[in-house]
Amino acid sequence: MVSAQDTLRTQNIGEVVVTGALGIKKKNDAFTGNNAVVKTDQLTVAGNPNAVQALTGKVSGLQINIPNSSVNSQATINLRGQRSITGDNGALVVIDGAVSTAAIFQQLPPEVIESVNVFKGQQGAALYGERGGNGVIIVTTKKGTNSEKISFTLTSNIDFSSVYKLPIYQKTYGQGWPGDSTYDPTDYNGTSWVPYENGSWGPSYNDPHFAGQNVIIGLPQADGSFITGPWAPIDNHLKNFFKTGVQFQNGLSMNVGGRDSYAFLSINRVQNDFVIDQDQLKRNNILFKAGKKLGNFRIDGTFNLVDQHTSETDSNLYDQLLQTPTNVNVRNYANSGIMGAWSAYIDNPYWTIQNVRYDNKVTNFIGNLKAEYEINKNISISYLANIITASTLGESHNNGYQFTEFWNAPGTIFDGNNPGNQFLHAATTSNYYKSIGKRLDYYGDLLVNFDYDLTDNLNMKLNLGMNTTDASNTVVTQGGSNLQVPGFYHINNVLNLDATRNLANTQTRRRSVAGLANLDLAFKDYLYFNTTFRYEQSSALAKRDTSTDEFSIKGQPYYSFGLSFIPTKAFDFLKENSVLNYAKITAGYTRVGNSSGITTYGLDEVTGTIPVGFPFNVASFAINRTPVDPNITPEFQNSKEASIQLGFFKDRISLGAAVFKTDVDDLITRKTTSSASGLASVLANVGDMTNKGYELDLELVPFKSKDFEWRVSGSYSTYKSEVTAIEDPSGRVNLLTYSTPNVGIYAKVGEQFPLIMGSAYLRDPDGRIVVGANGAPLVNPELQVLGKVTPDYILGFSTSFKFKGITLSGTADYRTGNSFVAMTKRELAYVGALEETANFDRSQGYVVPNSVQLVGGQYVPNTTPVGGADYTNVNTFFTGAYRSVGENLVVDGSALRIREIALSYTLPKALLQNTFVNSVTLGVYARNPFVWYAKSNRNFADPETASTSGAIDKTPGQALGVGGPNAFGIAFAGQYPTTRTFGFSFNATF
Repeated sequence: MVSAQDTLRTQNIGEVVVTGALGIKKKNDAFTGNNAVVKTDQLTVAGNPNAVQALTGKVSGLQINIPNSSVNSQATINLRGQRSITGDNGALVVIDGAVSTAAIFQQLPPEVIESVNVFKGQQGAALYGERGGNGVIIVTTKKGTNSEKISFTLTSNIDFSSVYKLPIYQKTYGQGWPGDSTYDPTDYNGTSWVPYENGSWGPSYNDPHFAGQNVIIGLPQADGSFITGPWAPIDNHLKNFFKTGVQFQNGLSMNVGGRDSYAFLSINRVQNDFVIDQDQLKRNNILFKAGKKLGNFRIDGTFNLVDQHTSETDSNLYDQLLQTPTNVNVRNYANSGIMGAWSAYIDNPYWTIQNVRYDNKVTNFIGNLKAEYEINKNISISYLANIITASTLGESHNNGYQFTEFWNAPGTIFDGNNPGNQFLHAATTSNYYKSIGKRLDYYGDLLVNFDYDLTDNLNMKLNLGMNTTDASNTVVTQGGSNLQVPGFYHINNVLNLDATRNLANTQTRRRSVAGLANLDLAFKDYLYFNTTFRYEQSSALAKRDTSTDEFSIKGQPYYSFGLSFIPTKAFDFLKENSVLNYAKITAGYTRVGNSSGITTYGLDEVTGTIPVGFPFNVASFAINRTPVDPNITPEFQNSKEASIQLGFFKDRISLGAAVFKTDVDDLITRKTTSSASGLASVLANVGDMTNKGYELDLELVPFKSKDFEWRVSGSYSTYKSEVTAIEDPSGRVNLLTYSTPNVGIYAKVGEQFPLIMGSAYLRDPDGRIVVGANGAPLVNPELQVLGKVTPDYILGFSTSFKFKGITLSGTADYRTGNSFVAMTKRELAYVGALEETANFDRSQGYVVPNSVQLVGGQYVPNTTPVGGADYTNVNTFFTGAYRSVGENLVVDGSALRIREIALSYTLPKALLQNTFVNSVTLGVYARNPFVWYAKSNRNFADPETASTSGAIDKTPGQALGVGGPNAFGIAFAGQYPTTRTFGFSFNATF
């Protein structure tokens, strides 16, 4: 349904003209799919510089996650769930009629966007063929005004961000480790005080030996002194490490136009100083858009230049930071380096900030030109050409540390030593890498458009055309370890260069060509029929035998049918109905494909995989042991959907509902083969999936007058992607797995995807944990289903109040039923910071809660501590067996969020009537001001930041992860906590 924010301001919702696939404009009545339109004021209300993130919570069925919380956070866009195991599940992004990318969408300043039309299902996106299988988001940027008078708009925002929801630590025990009496031989109720430990396995904070005392904390400083502090826990002690992030957004735009021409120019700059010191983003964006009509000929062009620089450190410093006992004030060690850190077993995060850097520069140019000629009133021809060029430069360096210095701390155990030789702290080897990338994407649409009235009551619109895409990408990377001259970052200064085959050195080109047709029939003003057809050939499916240079490509047909009926215009008794003023019913069927799971040269054994093997680990004649099935086909999606949209009491009440089901055949993933074949695995069509769900939208206008208006809206969306068949005998496919802990992301027959599976405890019929005679819990030998990544449902809520020039608005949502793996919890268990490790007397051992033993064939309550009743056995369990069991790390991902709160005031025009200023609006806002997690999530991680691809490798040119694009559901310890933002905005037109 069209979003209520757009439609309720319109006298006749059906007459709203929106942009659809291939830039074809239609009245809302004529759209036979389910869509929602978001306007610019909804994107800019809370000052979010990222237009994709600004959509969060505003469209039912749209789920946006941010798997890498950083200075340059990139969001994933998903509509109605997953439809592929290894292929792309992200929505297609189209900007000003041309296929683009989510990354470019996120670089567009929200204030230059006129509208975002979200086609949730395949019915509205079928004309895009393979690319439209996951729904499409159509972005239309602003044009110049119709006024010949030049107008300017000035926008300025300033944001202040801080970390939010840091992990909750136990505050019972302080720094130390049982059995380590090197520094202090005293037995403190079964453990030792060790002032340089990363673990909170020491004496309790109420131990009489330390009551009210200051103690040594950490390693000797450069002058041989020690930093001291109270033996007491510090509230939220990690917060001191992070600073207040400051972000500036400034933009100036110019509008001018007339009857047959227009021009729009926007200049925008964003500068973000992140909550991690020295992490920065600087982005400059220039967009120019113009059009002119000369007789029957019209030309429109858009040119967008984006230049972005980012500098960030290694986010794994957060993993090191987590290993901080609560009695440590981390800020005291900002200048202490590795030699003077609070622990001998970590790399000081402050050292990492200074010495490990990733610097990236990206320059994008997007040129879009559309020419249209009207042959007569019924026939026109148009061609749209779009070019995207990207130039990337990535550099990274690690200055390394070799422990060549020694402590000068007479009279202590440290004197004459260093962390390397005394505590076996591993040295860090210096390195430098540099990557240069070039990308060129071409997109072209040729359309011949027909518009005829076949009868007085029947109109036909027919679009026939051709679409071509051509995407090429080149990446060259060099680098290695051991810098000869410290601090000089150049390839010539690297003593040990890595083999180029082990780095990202690639050159790819992927093309497609398609013929297409779009037919719209309109009977009077209440019945609309649409059908589309596309025959597409993709180079991803091109194959040739090793004995020939001849390629063969099998084309694929994709098509759709849709119907839209407007009862309130069809029946006389509804035309002037005072209760039901609008009703629309749609139904559609679509068949599209998805070949994104096939690598660019996967089917080409000549230029594709070059095996490496005997005798010198170089290119050889060894067989490719992971080939692609030569008979592989795209994943085919057969989708059915229906929707209804109702307006009551002149749209004071708007109600929408949609239901959908997609059957996916021929899922693409790797399957194991017989050992006799000599192959490890084959990429092939191995299974099926069903994706289904429904959405509900409701908007109310409880009060509306000349000076005051109150709107409130809510949405409910739910979907389920279930794997129905997999050829593998195990009935499952793993996307990303770990042995310690034993947990991973899977696709499994009969279960929802993605699925978390791993090791779990044995339990009795009542669900109690079964332990052995030594009190240690027993582990089930078979992998168990531990949770699913996608929520059961998502509730959305928004409201706005307007009183004269004052506007107050808010957006919130609630997700529940999803789970994720919290690696942070595993880290906290190791260092004894987990609350679960301290809600009992450690000196008496740990009895597994709600546990039983099998005695004489009966389950009886367990009272035996794990391994025995002493502190050391508690430490042994939580640092070992506990962390290996996947069940312990799976956390409820439910969350209630206030996404945005915004308050703005527009000055009365009377105050400005004698000035050159047309309008002035001042505002304050908050993003993510309040978040509530599930009880089991002790702020281990934001569920929305769970990775999509595995642990991140930021080395220039490298992939972001190892688990593929759909291995999401694992929150790594190197992922920063979420942030919340408060800001101020200023907008003026003149």
